[in-house]
Amino acid sequence: MWMSVLVREPARPAQLRDWPHAWLLTVGTVCFGAFMGQLDASIVTLTYRPVGAEFGTSLAGIQWVSLSYLLTLAALLIPVGRLADTHGRKLLYLYGFVVFTVASAACGLAPSLGWLIAFRVVQGIGAAMLQANSVALITTSAPPNRMRAALGIQAGAQAVGLALGPTLGGLIVSTLGWRWVFGINVPIGVLALAAGVFLLPRTRQRSTATTWDLTGLALLVTATTAGLLGLSSLSGLALPGSVPPYLFWIMAAAVLGVVARQRWAAAPLLDPALLRSRSVDSGLIGALGGYLILFGPLVLVPIVLTSAGSSELHAGLILTALPAGFGLAATTGERLLPTTWTDRDRCLVGAVLIVVATGVLTVAPLTQAWLAPMLGALGIALGIFTPANNSLVMRSIPVQAAGTGGGLVNMTRSLGTALGVALVTLALHLRPADATPLTGPRAALLSLTAVAVILLVSAWLVPSQPPVCGEPVTCRVSGTVGYS
Repeated sequence: MWMSVLVREPARPAQLRDWPHAWLLTVGTVCFGAFMGQLDASIVTLTYRPVGAEFGTSLAGIQWVSLSYLLTLAALLIPVGRLADTHGRKLLYLYGFVVFTVASAACGLAPSLGWLIAFRVVQGIGAAMLQANSVALITTSAPPNRMRAALGIQAGAQAVGLALGPTLGGLIVSTLGWRWVFGINVPIGVLALAAGVFLLPRTRQRSTATTWDLTGLALLVTATTAGLLGLSSLSGLALPGSVPPYLFWIMAAAVLGVVARQRWAAAPLLDPALLRSRSVDSGLIGALGGYLILFGPLVLVPIVLTSAGSSELHAGLILTALPAGFGLAATTGERLLPTTWTDRDRCLVGAVLIVVATGVLTVAPLTQAWLAPMLGALGIALGIFTPANNSLVMRSIPVQAAGTGGGLVNMTRSLGTALGVALVTLALHLRPADATPLTGPRAALLSLTAVAVILLVSAWLVPSQPPVCGEPVTCRVSGTVGYS
């Protein structure tokens, strides 16, 4: 009997369930996970130096503290979203809090680097359970006319976590030690779990799929692992020089294998029907590019400023302008922008502003006087673009496959995060700051501008009238006809 309790979604109190604004409580609860995920993403890099000193490990080994987490997260977001569509999004989300919180405590107690990396993998599993369901919980709870605003609130919570990471991490490491960087997740996770039990709605519409595409999952894990390892090796990861080409060949073969597998599998890991919509395809390109541009400066700006003589704390304060602008635009854009603008209109306006901001950063002096306002402007542009982009994708996906769609969006975000860090690191590694005629920072910013142009093109290619809620969409994920 106790087993049935563990696999059954707990119901909300009737008073909360019947309250017209109960969806706001759902959004607020999901913001816990959004905050924790981005706080963890921006805070862990501050532990590299003390972890290396304690365990006597080089930077190449310490990088696996982040790499293991990102690989696990990117590989599991789609299958966990699929599992949530079948067994309940609230159930998987609550267990995600449990796994993430317990693994965070274990990371803080890790006796060696190997154990720390292993616990980070477990933490990545918990993060996948949270992130694969966050967008789906919001889009299936919020009224259609408030979906974009709800996604903007979630993006704002992410921005707050992202903004607090550098300052809070530096303070914790310098006072309490690196282990408490992971310990900060424990009280937040316990509070979020309690809130989720009482405030999150149960899943009303579920997928009927019961089989698993383990082959597709193995190919996806192989593709992401080989690709990120290949980029890391080019950026200075200590691997033999002959290894990177083989890693990229493995990645290419695995990607082709994933595509072929999804076409022929009886229950594909990712239903190709979901990718036949131009709105979904363009939106996913936008999600990847947007997070690549968001996270790239988080690596670049501290290096530029500290190389010029600024302190880490001062560099962190300047850098805060980016996530602060992002959070401000994401949370207020729904009220301030014209109500007649569609998701596509907002994506186009945001993409144009992103191109302008990255272009100015590429040619402007990389001084505090220029960086702070332009990073703020870039954050505002991304804050306009991202909620509309997410809304565009989720409106085009059947409600029965919302978990899979949410996992797909968050997987592209995670890959964008990893690629943003890798792209900037690669540019700095191949083009040192004193190289001529194009320095490493300029090369990195030029690459971000090129991505911004791709972002603009993808937004332009979105149909002027994308699928709207209620249009039938045949979807093999659910085995039925769903309604987006």
